[in-house]
Parts: sequence; C-alpha cells; structure tokens
Amino acid sequence: MSTSQDNDLLRLSAAQMASRLRAKEISSRELVDAHLNVIDAAEPGLHAFLKVSADEARAQADEFDKKNIAGEVGSLPELAGVPIAIKDMIVTKGIETTAASKILEGWVPPYDATVIEKLKAAGMPILGKTNLDEFAQGSSTEHSAFGPTRNPWDTSRVPGGSGGGSAAAVAAFEAPLALGTDTGGSIRQPGALTGTVGVKPTYGGVSRFGAIAMASSLDQIGPVSRSVLDAALLQEVIGGHDVRDSTSIPMEVPALSKAAREGMRRDLKGLKVGLIKQLGGDGYQPGVKQRFNEGVKLLQDMGAEVVEVDCPHFDYALAAYYIIMPSEVSSNLARYDGMRYGLRVMPPEGVPQTAANMMAYTREAGFGDEVKRRIILGIYALSAGYYDAWYGKAQQVRTLIIHDFEQAFEKADVLISPTSPSTAFRFGEKMDDPLSMYMNDIATIPANMAGTPAMSIPAGLSDDGLPVGFQFIGPQKRDDVMYKPAAALEAALEEQWGGPIWSSLKTPWLDGKSAK
Repeated sequence: MSTSQDNDLLRLSAAQMASRLRAKEISSRELVDAHLNVIDAAEPGLHAFLKVSADEARAQADEFDKKNIAGEVGSLPELAGVPIAIKDMIVTKGIETTAASKILEGWVPPYDATVIEKLKAAGMPILGKTNLDEFAQGSSTEHSAFGPTRNPWDTSRVPGGSGGGSAAAVAAFEAPLALGTDTGGSIRQPGALTGTVGVKPTYGGVSRFGAIAMASSLDQIGPVSRSVLDAALLQEVIGGHDVRDSTSIPMEVPALSKAAREGMRRDLKGLKVGLIKQLGGDGYQPGVKQRFNEGVKLLQDMGAEVVEVDCPHFDYALAAYYIIMPSEVSSNLARYDGMRYGLRVMPPEGVPQTAANMMAYTREAGFGDEVKRRIILGIYALSAGYYDAWYGKAQQVRTLIIHDFEQAFEKADVLISPTSPSTAFRFGEKMDDPLSMYMNDIATIPANMAGTPAMSIPAGLSDDGLPVGFQFIGPQKRDDVMYKPAAALEAALEEQWGGPIWSSLKTPWLDGKSAK
C-alpha cells in the first residue's frame, strides 16, 4: 500500500525525480517500488498494463543505485534512474511482446529495440508493457485482444488509442514516463483524452528498429509524460541516428530540454503561431473549442503573433491516410503466418493439412476484426486495377499535404490546432461505426502524412470535467521549435488553473484502493 511519502514522490515530475536522485535524497529502488505499489492497486481496474516486469525493474534500479552511490552516473542522461513503461508495440528482450494480439501471445523477443537499449544504457528501469489497440490499429484501446484500458478520469470511458495503456499509466501515476508509437495520432490523441503530454517526433528522429511495424512510412516512437520538460528530456534519451533503421535521419537531437526550459519563462515575443484554417470551425465539442480558444489567447498574451494559415489539402488527409495506412498494414502483417513464431492453428480434421490452410486458420484465429478490416482494405487498394486509382492518388495527396506544410511554415514558426474533436467517449459508443472512430484522428493525421513533429498538451478540462488536448506542430527536424511554446502554454495554464491539470484527477488507487 502506498504511503503519504510515496504519494509525494509519485506526484513529482520526472525531472524532479531525477534531481532528487542525483542529490541522493531518494533511490531509484524507492521510485520503482512506489510505482509498483500503485500498479498493484490500480490494476486490473484500469488495465493499462499487459505485463508488469517487477523483478527486472527492481534489478535495474538497484544497478543504478550502486552506480549513483559510487558517483558513476555523471555522464548519464538527466533522467537516469527514473522508471518508465513501454507500449507493447516495442520489443523488449526477455519480456513478452504481443502488440495486444493473440497471434503474438507468448512471444518473448531475443533482442531489444534501439530505444530500449538507450533506456537501459541511461539506467531507466522498465516497469512493464502497456496495453494498446491490436497492432496499434484503433483510437480507443477497445481493440486489444486482452481487454480494454480504462480512462483514469472516468473508468466508463476510453483512454484513446492506440496507445491508451501508456497514456492511462502515466495519467494514473502508475509510471512517470512511457513510450508510445504514433502512426496517425496514437500518442497525441490518448494524451488529449487522459490529460497527458504526448509527442510524435520528426519521422526518422527516433529509431524504429524494434518497433513492430504497422505502417512503416507513418510509424514513429515518442514520449508520454505529465509535463513538456519531461517529454523533452525523454526524447533526448531515445532520439538520434541508428544505422539499423534505414529511415533514421543522420542528425543530432535538437536541444529540446533547453527549448522547454526557455518556454517556461513564458516569453514568446517574436514567435509566429499559425492557426490552421482547416482544423478549426465546426465539428468540435464546445468545451474543446472553448479551451483551445483560451489557449490561443494565452499564447498571444505571452507575446506570440497568431496568424491564420491555409492548408487546403488537409481536407483530404483522412481519406488518403485510410488508403496508405491499410495498404502498408496488409504488407507488414503478411509476416504473421504461423510458420516461424507466434500462434499456429492447424486445419481441423478433414481439411487438407497444407501450409496455405495452416496460414489461413492461424490468421483467422489470431487477428481481431479491426485488423482484418484494415488488411482487407489494404489488399483492395493495392490490387491490380485499383493501385493507381486508390494508392497512387493517395500518395499524390500526401505530397500536396507536405507542400501545404512547407507553405504554412513560411508564414509561421509553429502551427496549432485542437488535438481531438471531443473528450473521452464511452465504451462501445463508436465501435459499430468505424468512420466515426476514424474521425477522432482528423487533426493528428496530417503531421504523420508529412513526417513533421507534433505534440499534444493538456489545455484544461471541458464542461464534462474531462481533459482537452492542444496540439503544436513544428517543422521537420525542428522539434525544439514546438517545445518552447508548448512549455510556455503549460506554465500559463498551470497558473490559471492553480496547478497542473492532473491535480484535478481523483486517484483513490494512490491510497491503496482498487480502481473500479
């Protein structure tokens, strides 16, 4: 059971935890144990985790503490010793990795993803693997083969998706930090719905080696946190070039934490902020629109100049995305055939025992309905006679969206929009209406199509008492440009709200009570 001292620790930012670790006021083992106690209380009520790696986390924490006592951690990143949770779309050596799919149930990878290697080298204990929509395909975490994750703000509602587990874990103080993957908004949209910070770095800015592929030209690993500075520090740990990822950009990680700390001074004079015309207007929940407009006013009060930018082809982004993404899904998921690893289902008696039949029965049993839907869509879009009409046209739209961004960044330094059209919706509300579910990503998809960095921060609570997200989009390779205004707005909002947005969250599980 958590103690009041543990609760004080848990409510620190990751940067504050790191500072106290360096000062030897606390140990990494204390941090790990405090978070494991919360996980015990909050799970299975929230079901943010698929696998808790308690023994591994404690061993990693003890190793850091020994080095810290010996004065051997000076060269490690600032977040050294701070625990973290990992979306189960990222492979971890010796820890089951399933992508929340029956087809990978029981698979234990023999290697670590590059980002996991970097976390381990930084001395950051891994608390476990978080839940997601199967193969990261969904906007609610209802499509997990192992059951949904619940939103800590209201357990009758979804936490967003596909990375609802990582966002819920951070929001509920089960972890101070987490990693997610973002293909069309899977870090940012759950961030908006759970009151956390979610960042999609520039495509190629963080290695994808060891990230289970969904749509390779769109996927990106990124941070989940409770503050902008914490996200910046985590991105500095995991970012950088990797020769094992052919899409990795050979460049240094920008000075993200420096930009965030500059933003905390709340001086935005000289900054031009572009209000995206196509991501405003109707279609947003009134409370979402109100909080966004209040955020825009705060940016102006801090000296930013707000200008409207026209991105006409954003209107076609959702349609193009839902051709390109399933096309890549159908190709990437072809490898799950029961031949080498994962689930294998043999044909029943009376059916020829051929490899083709075994693959068909394995995929039928192993994949969920949403994954099957996207595979079918992708196969259709790539089929002879339709490739040019569908996939080829969608790629042309993608190029036009990239040009829209280029022109917008000639007029503004950073772009803004609401993150999600609504606050968290109730379980089952959109399950029978795929198009309505897909519309949740209307504001997040353009950044994935163009490879630009984007992030969502909490903008306050809507009239229904649920969190609202505010999105910043930066130019390619200039992730630092969005961190400064994001940190400034976060600081201004905290002053306005009398503390962080999450301070309004009721957390009975911090006192050892179960999350219902």
